[in-house]
Amino acid sequence: MDIVLEARHIDKYFTKPVEFHVLKDINLEVKKGEFTSVMGKSGCGKSTLLYILSTMDTDYKGELFLNGELTTGLDSNRLAHIRNKYIGFVFQFHYLLSEFSVLENVMLPAKKLGEKSVEEIKEDAMLKLKMLEIDNLAMKRANRISGGEKQRVAIARALINDPLILMGDEPTGNLDSQNAENVFRIFKKLSDEQGLSLLVVTHDIDFADKTDRIILMGDGTILD
Repeated sequence: MDIVLEARHIDKYFTKPVEFHVLKDINLEVKKGEFTSVMGKSGCGKSTLLYILSTMDTDYKGELFLNGELTTGLDSNRLAHIRNKYIGFVFQFHYLLSEFSVLENVMLPAKKLGEKSVEEIKEDAMLKLKMLEIDNLAMKRANRISGGEKQRVAIARALINDPLILMGDEPTGNLDSQNAENVFRIFKKLSDEQGLSLLVVTHDIDFADKTDRIILMGDGTILD
């Protein structure tokens, strides 16, 4: 299987107010189509690790490879391009632009990438919304839809550039059990049918138990 993401010997320190070794010699890889969850107590370094793996945090020691390319040490413009093209991100909070329509929100990352015409992007965005069964909401303003619908829109937006990997930071943390189950079902389908890799930080044991693999963290290290 192809390795989509690989971290080698990642160390991370916080220096304020005092030096703290938050990640210690982290080694992991995510293969194509693999659905992986990351679990551990609050403060064990899960989210910190995710931000490094997503290239948003570059202040670390070690090496990070995405699609076989070493991303460590690249300049911020190149990293922003790689992140936008290869990584989809779903947060606990959807971060939709409330004054924009659902369709416009989904189109934004593709417009930023600039590899397709606006018409093509619009078509792609409608396909993503249809796949998530919310194409009927396309013209609604983002602040006029429910919480569960907003998270689906956030997933559609994360998928618009057809990323290699989808990363989630507590993507079901703000949802009730039914909507959380819907999000899991969508993620599982993406993994099984489209070969998308997923790496999701979660506190939800029911969610994690159904993924292909659980990475358990504790005190800045991978325990299992």
